[in-house]
Amino acid sequence: MNHQVSEGRRMRGRRWWAGIDWSADKQHVVIVDDDGAIVTHLVVEESKKGVDEILAALRALNPTSHTFSRRQVPIAIEDGNRLLVAELRRRNQPVVLVPPTVTARYRGRHAAAVSKSDRGDAALLANILRQTPGRRTPLPDTTDTAAAIAVLARAQCTAAADARELATRLRSHLALYYPAAAHAWAQMDHGLRRPEALAVLALAPTPRQAAALTKRKIYDTLATAGRIRLLDSEAERLRDLFQKPQLRQRPATETAMGERTRLHATELQLARHHAEQLAELTDRAFAQHPHYPIYRSFPGAGPLLAARIFAELGDDPARFTTARALRSYAGTAPITWSSGTSHTVVHRKVCNRALKTAVHRWAFSTLTRSPGCRALYDARRERGDRHAAALRHVGNRLLSGLHHCLRTNEPYREDGMFPAPAQGTG
Repeated sequence: MNHQVSEGRRMRGRRWWAGIDWSADKQHVVIVDDDGAIVTHLVVEESKKGVDEILAALRALNPTSHTFSRRQVPIAIEDGNRLLVAELRRRNQPVVLVPPTVTARYRGRHAAAVSKSDRGDAALLANILRQTPGRRTPLPDTTDTAAAIAVLARAQCTAAADARELATRLRSHLALYYPAAAHAWAQMDHGLRRPEALAVLALAPTPRQAAALTKRKIYDTLATAGRIRLLDSEAERLRDLFQKPQLRQRPATETAMGERTRLHATELQLARHHAEQLAELTDRAFAQHPHYPIYRSFPGAGPLLAARIFAELGDDPARFTTARALRSYAGTAPITWSSGTSHTVVHRKVCNRALKTAVHRWAFSTLTRSPGCRALYDARRERGDRHAAALRHVGNRLLSGLHHCLRTNEPYREDGMFPAPAQGTG
């Protein structure tokens, strides 16, 4: 009898952790106990039946306890975008995302010789949770609307990056045979991505064709592409540039390279169109969210930038309990290394890189829109900070303000973020 009571208490005190090694075909699921021993190993499909099998295995861990719930067993996985993860979260099962880089660092700790297998990787993921309890939290409980906005914002960011890459490729190609076009718009915003640049290249993809263009033809092309200001002077500038003697490829080679330019320009135009469409869809979706007025009330937080920051933060109110947690996640909070007489403060590298980039751009854009942010930036520069370090301090302040505004459901106020110093009474 005493043995049964002791065994029951031991079972009630036991804990379990699970890991899933996913693949396109089969998913290996491993559950380990307090000692790291494998108690369950399943191979399931990414389907409703597979999810049912996983949840049944979790419920069967302690069937005699009335207080035990499968929700007490977190599941680790390397890819949080799987359909399997979406269904598990819909069933209120805690899922923890473990980046592949973290898994790689832990792999050598469990065996003298580094080996790899699906079952072993699933067990490794489970053991990472077991060895670091409390340090790895489940995926945030974001709403479906917030998740949809994140999909659009990240897709727009990718499309914009694709357009920049295509423009770089086009510029490199033009430099091989058409240097006038490669440099014609280099000093303007967006360079070869400008609609007028693509229109001119479509009209004259070779130096020979460009040299034959009249000022009137260039004028009409620029106007059709949407340019409004300084049309006459810009048409004259391009005509003079294209008619200057320059190094040339042989005629047949030049013509072939011109055909390639047409294709590059078409690809770039399509990428720009996709980025613009996604930008419109992102802003339209984000404008319907309750957090939209708060984000947009901040200086420098334009529609796209605000959406990108929101995409990485989500709308789970319990995700960041303190402003420091938010700043650490964004990579703006510094890290202190202290050992013996050595004491160093460095910037944080392990963070959400997409969010860190967005906050950097946000901080930079406030320098001409917020007197308080500008004063903080200048003060940090005077103390010896470099440009990036000073911007991190500005980003820190902005994120603290954003955390406060989201908690209190209040818009940004410059005097609240940067209160005026108290006047002396003497």
